[in-house]
Amino acid sequence: MRILEPAERLTDALTDPARRERAMAAALFLYCAIWSLYGALAKGSQDIHFDMGEMVIWSREAGIGTPKHPPLGAWLVRVWFSAFPLADWAYYLFAMVLATFALWVAWRVSERHLDGEKRVAGVALLTFIPFFNFHALKFNANTVLVPLWALTTWCFLRSYETRKPGWAALAGLAAAAAMLGKYWSVFLLAGLGLAVIADPRRGAYFRSSAPWITIAVGALALGPHLVWVAANDFAPFSYAAASHQATREGAVVSAVGFLAGVAGYVAAPVLLAALVARPALRAIGDTLWPPTPERRFMLVAFLGPLVLPALAAAVFKVQIVSLWAMGAMMLLPVVLLSSPLLSVSRGAAVRLLALAVAFPVAMTLAAPGIAIWLHRDGVPNHATHYRLLADEIEKAWRSATGRPLLYLGSTTNLVNGVSFYLPDRPRTLDIADPRITPWAGAESIARAGIALVCAEPDPICMHFLDARAGSAPRSTVTLSRKYLGAADAPVRYAITVIPPEN
Repeated sequence: MRILEPAERLTDALTDPARRERAMAAALFLYCAIWSLYGALAKGSQDIHFDMGEMVIWSREAGIGTPKHPPLGAWLVRVWFSAFPLADWAYYLFAMVLATFALWVAWRVSERHLDGEKRVAGVALLTFIPFFNFHALKFNANTVLVPLWALTTWCFLRSYETRKPGWAALAGLAAAAAMLGKYWSVFLLAGLGLAVIADPRRGAYFRSSAPWITIAVGALALGPHLVWVAANDFAPFSYAAASHQATREGAVVSAVGFLAGVAGYVAAPVLLAALVARPALRAIGDTLWPPTPERRFMLVAFLGPLVLPALAAAVFKVQIVSLWAMGAMMLLPVVLLSSPLLSVSRGAAVRLLALAVAFPVAMTLAAPGIAIWLHRDGVPNHATHYRLLADEIEKAWRSATGRPLLYLGSTTNLVNGVSFYLPDRPRTLDIADPRITPWAGAESIARAGIALVCAEPDPICMHFLDARAGSAPRSTVTLSRKYLGAADAPVRYAITVIPPEN
């Protein structure tokens, strides 16, 4: 079919040893560009997510720790925005660069386990998991794990296979980086450790220097952050414990929901893999429990970071959600397609690759319509008004004082979203929970002044605003954002400016 000719040429390039690396680099470049464009268009009727704004705030404040999460995500944001403008499109591009890097790592990992059309199909299957596109566009402490877990898995596998000191050291650095992304990464390390313990080749590995180099390098890289955590009363752990506690019944329900959610996220690639490989019952059995140690190792390494959190949640009475499994998809193509009883024909690979190319193109063409639909349906957490509200706060502050705005106060979501758009790049104060903004000291705020803002329909925010504002004058503004001629629901906001002491 003529319509499949581009996919046929791309498949030929990706299966040609002389051209496949350049072809995959070009394909992933286009993948990143198209999904970044989708993000800018589909989210054009709203502002960035408040989690993304919080990462920017941490990038300015965090040393080797933050009050809620480890700091690596914030470090990456700081590096990115030192080269790119502080703009929505640049943020979506950053998020997709990281997700695309994870796909490249998956391509590298599959090299030793999948051949030819299988390898091409494996990477194509991953692009149908929302963690590599839709969810990746909202950068936070979960999405940063997608590239970090991919890198850790790759380096550890190479270390286990080769037992070379270089790969062992890289595995330690990558493991530390994953832990500095989010402490949830302990389940990745536990899953990889479980795969080693269950593998008959473990003796040769433990007799080599590789595991001890990995542990030593990882401990050295993670050590300064652990010292910071201890010196700051284990604040991130306290935040996690307070945020996710549950009853025994609630924890069990969340664990079941976690596994069901993961199954839902991988349903599309599993179904597509079945369509392109058409496995017989014997091949399905060979996939579910491989006869060779190498393939069993990969299966345990894939399932460990998914099953262990569910067990831990039930035991320790913690609530978990399936989005936290974002980073755990790296080995899915190997698990699905590595059986020698399965084959992927060239024609099937071409059709799958054509679908993988058509999907982001179709979504990008639909993106303006998606933006209109989201705008009319309503975006939560006042996310359509952050930019407009920043303009109003800037006007109110300039009319009261000629000094730069150094502090902005509100509740978590609003203060993190609005601060991204303020030109003075103020520090933030969470007026409902100041512990999570320790950089906003009372004396510094008194000297520099502060602007406080709340949505009037939010009684909690207004309560804390009243408590802090005292008799300071207050102004109100009603905001409604128009997008392609359609206006969203108007919201009334209260703005209080407390000028500097002198």
